[in-house]
Amino acid sequence: MPGSKQGVHLADYIEASVDRFPNRTAIVGPDGRSLTYLELNSLAAVVASFLSSRKIGAGDRVGIILPKSIEAVAIIFGIFKCRAAYVPADWTSPVERNYTILAECNVKALFLDDRLVKPLKAAAGGNLLPDTVVSVPYSGDEANREDECTRWKEVLLQDPLPSKATERTKDDLAYILYTSGSTGKPKGVMLTHSNACAFVDWCSETFQPVPEDRFSSHAPFHFDLSVLDLYVSLKHGSSLHLIAEDVGQNPRQVAQFIAERRITVWYSAPSILAMMVQFGKLESVDASSVRLVLFAGEVFPVKHLRCLTNLWTDPTYYNLYGPTETNVCTAAKIETPIPQERSKPYPIGYPCSYCEAMVLDESGKLVKDGGEGLLYIAGPSVCAGYWNRPEEDATRFMERDERRWYNTGDVVRFEPEAGYIYVGRRDRMVKRRGYRIELAEIEKALYCHEQLTEVAAIARSEPDGVKILTYVASATQERPSVIQMKSFCADLLPSYMIPDRFIFCDRLPRTSTDKIDYQALAQSSQEGN
Repeated sequence: MPGSKQGVHLADYIEASVDRFPNRTAIVGPDGRSLTYLELNSLAAVVASFLSSRKIGAGDRVGIILPKSIEAVAIIFGIFKCRAAYVPADWTSPVERNYTILAECNVKALFLDDRLVKPLKAAAGGNLLPDTVVSVPYSGDEANREDECTRWKEVLLQDPLPSKATERTKDDLAYILYTSGSTGKPKGVMLTHSNACAFVDWCSETFQPVPEDRFSSHAPFHFDLSVLDLYVSLKHGSSLHLIAEDVGQNPRQVAQFIAERRITVWYSAPSILAMMVQFGKLESVDASSVRLVLFAGEVFPVKHLRCLTNLWTDPTYYNLYGPTETNVCTAAKIETPIPQERSKPYPIGYPCSYCEAMVLDESGKLVKDGGEGLLYIAGPSVCAGYWNRPEEDATRFMERDERRWYNTGDVVRFEPEAGYIYVGRRDRMVKRRGYRIELAEIEKALYCHEQLTEVAAIARSEPDGVKILTYVASATQERPSVIQMKSFCADLLPSYMIPDRFIFCDRLPRTSTDKIDYQALAQSSQEGN
């Protein structure tokens, strides 16, 4: 079938599609603008020439802090063409957090939404931004740009420079995705082209995409779910339909988007699908074009999944699992209709064909079928490691049987007739709305509040998803209001990390070693206190 060739480099996919389908629509932006494969590839080539002229090449990091747009996709492929790697950051996150990411990766260039130039300069303080900062206009208006920034239009209008032919390799760094770190500081996961292509090629074999497919792009580009959207669709000559962030959070508008764009392949975290079931009025939406519904990132409550499959009876459903460090590593096809009596979440399934999995107990011994233990993954999709975090590498990766294994931190059990069953985590990392969150990062932000003396964050599973509760002690009798606390958090944390509840205490419970007693807090939360 067209596009089924195994990949070595992500840039190869789009270039092969240009040869086969130069005039097919490659991408449609949130605003309805579109580019053909020839146009998208040409724009990416201009970006590559611009970067090459500034001596940016293999192994260099290029930051991207932009809303979803066709320009952002062209920039990504332009970065690939000169063998550099992209570092995406959430453009809606606090600029201080984003500056930390850019500085840690020592990016050599930055493509930045023009509204963020001044705030990012302020966050940098006296420190320097990269030598090359391209201000990309939000509205298309090039007026009033910062003088020291290259304007996006200047990149487009410059004469393309012949770039030196450099041989791409599968081991080239492709991108660094930042996840919440266990120390309260974000950590960067390094993915090579080989890591990503192993996953993309598995998707080709499993889901059989065709040029007529219309892929949704719901996940932001700093979220690992975007890898499937971007590269599987463009590998096969399909069209990719970008969903704006504001639309993506509105269940009714998302449902209308699916109908209007005639989406055939949907991929997202379960939370937006559950919201569509509850608030999207799906019974009045024509979703007859959808043939595949893929979800990953968190547990899908069965009652919402059952309702969705009752409303959308034709698609094939898959539960995909895998941390950022491994790409998707297990998958489960959901048999429909879902029995009315079923209440347990569905398994995460069996290992993908490019992965090996094993379950170990705390002493490192293999766990027999039916027993619980930590899930380890090996294979070509496992990441190269963490950016500048050798201590993290040492604790999460290990050599065994001449293979390199990643400790997912997830507790599972294996049932031969169902595959792997997700049980939970033993550390303090949780999944919420598809995002991986380290509770220590929330605590670190709250400790910046001048009135708070003690802080502890816990997560509690509820029927409608994970809730984050924070227990705090105040230095004064006058306590901040909930609105004030949420506003304070919004200045320091992404929206998906803002706690649901703030519970004030005189002081937090402590263990005999004078550590915060999280078990006592968890028990208190279950009792409704």
